[in-house]
Amino acid sequence: MEQIISYFETIPSWHRSLILVGGITFFWILEGMVPLFNVPYKKWRHSVPNFFFTLTTIIVNFPLAFLLLKSSDWAVENQFGIINWLPEIPLWLYVLLGVMLLDLIGAYAAHWVEHKVKPLWMVHLVHHSDHNVDTTTANRHHPLESLIRYAFTLAGVVIVGAPIGIIMLYQSLSVVFSQFNHANIRLPKKVDNAISWFIVSPDMHKVHHHYQLPYTDSNYGNIFSIWDRLFGTYMSMDPKNIVYGVDTFPDEKENSSIKGLLKQPFHKYRRPTTE
Repeated sequence: MEQIISYFETIPSWHRSLILVGGITFFWILEGMVPLFNVPYKKWRHSVPNFFFTLTTIIVNFPLAFLLLKSSDWAVENQFGIINWLPEIPLWLYVLLGVMLLDLIGAYAAHWVEHKVKPLWMVHLVHHSDHNVDTTTANRHHPLESLIRYAFTLAGVVIVGAPIGIIMLYQSLSVVFSQFNHANIRLPKKVDNAISWFIVSPDMHKVHHHYQLPYTDSNYGNIFSIWDRLFGTYMSMDPKNIVYGVDTFPDEKENSSIKGLLKQPFHKYRRPTTE
């Protein structure tokens, strides 16, 4: 564990890029081998806006990364934050708690708030308006949402008191798990059900991308499924009944246009229907 944390404390930028690109490549190939849905869509054309928003996420986060480092250094130096207030515990447990709490604040809480606050939902809508969810959808976030998510992560770093090694480990896991649970892959049902008790599985997260409530407002987790089960936001649904997209923004052509997606947060709020 010490070696893992030591590595992530000084992880080179190109290693992080390799994790991002390697994850997409791996799950892209897997989607062709064991697809959940055999939908005849033009995969490369579909990926263009999603890759565009992946790039904007990197552009937004890169210059702000120093704030994470400064906040982390301050918390550790001043012994501030939840994991720094605990009695002495084994390193593996210290790291696990740090990653779990960052996931709770930086992913689950941020995601829940985006669904409950109307202006934030209009920003988050870009992610949900994908009509063919696959591994590239994981990084389909409007630049404004990248800022929102960053703010929650920064708050999480201070509240948790996480050192930079745990932060970099969490962010790397977050990228890979998001690519995994968005991927258009079919796991054996028993395997998917079993892992969904601990981590967010593909079938579990696909429910969240169903086009109507109440399913859209469920399964907010990114890495750990425990938060949805603990806070009562877990729902299940037969994958064959899932329809991707958002009922109030059904125009697939506009939802596949970079220009249209960039303007999407500035549309007037449209009240969703309930299934």
